Amino acid sequence: MVTPVSPLTAQGGRVSLARMTRIVLLGPAGSGKTTLARQLGERAKLPAICLDDIWRPEWTKDDVPAFRALMVTSHAGERWVSDGNFAAATFDIRLPRATLIVWLERPRWLCALRAMGRVFRKDSDHRVGGLMKVLRFIANFERVNRPLIERLRIEHGPHVPVMRLKSGREIEDFVRDWMAKAVA
Repeated sequence: MVTPVSPLTAQGGRVSLARMTRIVLLGPAGSGKTTLARQLGERAKLPAICLDDIWRPEWTKDDVPAFRALMVTSHAGERWVSDGNFAAATFDIRLPRATLIVWLERPRWLCALRAMGRVFRKDSDHRVGGLMKVLRFIANFERVNRPLIERLRIEHGPHVPVMRLKSGREIEDFVRDWMAKAVA
């Protein structure tokens, strides 16, 4: 069983997965956020909100207010799984409502391999032209992005339990345990 890392467990309590019906998935590109969101959404019949699908490639900083309005609408329900970081633009909207944050902490090499592989999948919107930018994002994630994401996570969702999943096995265990409790 996966052990949650949160203020609740630090005080000797346990997090009840049965109450975790608004989940935010975080992690670098290629870590499996969208795959996990869709898996949880399909199995539990809840909306899987993929922020990368909402944010349009042609949008600029001027479009952030429209993006934020879409975040408010898409996260208004009582049950959802939301995948994507977009910390500065969305954490003040998503985290106060979240009941669980799941950090996918996969190895950098695996994230890069997955990012490269998805540009060749027919069902993917990812393109070869943007691959170098994504690989740089992955390479710099721990140094540049994680500190910002963590700071904003603590600022906007200090009460939200956090689970850190580092392997495929931990992800499988989480899905099994969550499904057993969330849909029971």
